[in-house]
Amino acid sequence: MKRFFVMLFAALSLMASDATLEIVKSADNRPHIAVEDSSIFGNETTRIKLFKLLIGDLKVTAHFKVDDTRRFAGYNTLVDPMLKSNDYVLRYRFKEADRQQLYMDVKLFKMPSSRPVYERSYKVANRARYPFLIHQAVIDLNDFLGMPSVAWMRRYVVFSEYVAPRRADILIADYTLTYRKRLVSGGLNIFPKWADGAQKGIYYTRLGNRPVLYYYNIYTGKRRRVLSSDGMLVCSDVSRDGSRLLLTMAPGGQPDIYEYNLRTGVKQRVTFYGGIDVSAQYLENERQIVFVSDRLGFPNIFSGTIGRRGVRQLVFHGRNNNACSAHGHYVVYSSRETDNAFGRNTFNLYLISTRSDYIRRLTASGVNQFPKFSRDGETVMYLKHFAGESALGIIRLDYNEGYLFPLKGKRIQSIDW
Repeated sequence: MKRFFVMLFAALSLMASDATLEIVKSADNRPHIAVEDSSIFGNETTRIKLFKLLIGDLKVTAHFKVDDTRRFAGYNTLVDPMLKSNDYVLRYRFKEADRQQLYMDVKLFKMPSSRPVYERSYKVANRARYPFLIHQAVIDLNDFLGMPSVAWMRRYVVFSEYVAPRRADILIADYTLTYRKRLVSGGLNIFPKWADGAQKGIYYTRLGNRPVLYYYNIYTGKRRRVLSSDGMLVCSDVSRDGSRLLLTMAPGGQPDIYEYNLRTGVKQRVTFYGGIDVSAQYLENERQIVFVSDRLGFPNIFSGTIGRRGVRQLVFHGRNNNACSAHGHYVVYSSRETDNAFGRNTFNLYLISTRSDYIRRLTASGVNQFPKFSRDGETVMYLKHFAGESALGIIRLDYNEGYLFPLKGKRIQSIDW
């Protein structure tokens, strides 16, 4: 049981860098695209960083075969005929403006034509937000070509980061963790969770004499107390309309699942078990939930219905299935594959459906933990540790492709997308 709590509160050393590709299966009919740099901003180090982020975004869409050779061209010159073997050439230019503003221009050539078929310009008032210029440019390009949406790229990631003993701050970032902004500091602030689909606010737990759940508006910086409890208090999920929270609470010593109605202030206990029930997530109709429990003597994945006592076991393999995320009737969870008492074990991610016996393994090696569905359910974010290195992982479910952003130097307590 102690080991279970260690897994729940584990901290990994993380910080994002360039995207590398971890291909499970690749389609053969995707268009080829090459990229040309016309930037007149920054030094060579900065320009390489911008190029790598753009290339990474194009790869992560899973909609292109990307030529990652770095090429240069004047923004208004003809396309190099040597690139005619590609379906498209994307040319971009970063340029600076007054104060902190930064501009990005893009144009797309459909080969072998030398005339652009698409042009857009973007700007940000704060240069630190340059990753979102690139993300938005790729989202719009993707939409122009009629590809399935990758709008999730512009969403924030929120995470808690250990900065000192018994001190953890809460930050927001882009999905690569390149852009980072600190929201909450001072004290031990953990388990942040987005409060709404528009990402205007978060819930988080602040540990002190008693854990307190707070709501924090990321735009105004205002904080308000929601509730407190003895023992454990964590918000693990929020209903689609933002009116109800799934909480893990332990007022009597053992953690159970509760649903809290923000409009009425009524708290309803959902699970009634003498052991450990944690990390509940809403399923498709939001009357059913999926959660982690040690009812079998080890952490495993169960489902239940709010207002009813019965539960149903969802996973029938592994001896430590300690984290899960849900979208509709699908559940992704982390499962221990090995039993090494003296070294690091392998944890892989699996995808299942609550409607059938469907099961699919998503990772193949390393320690893969804390999976989170994107809001559209088509992408999974997770944390990976392998061969002494850590990474932020992205899995594009419809394309059977995974991407890793190497991480270093920071200790992440919890993450939400």
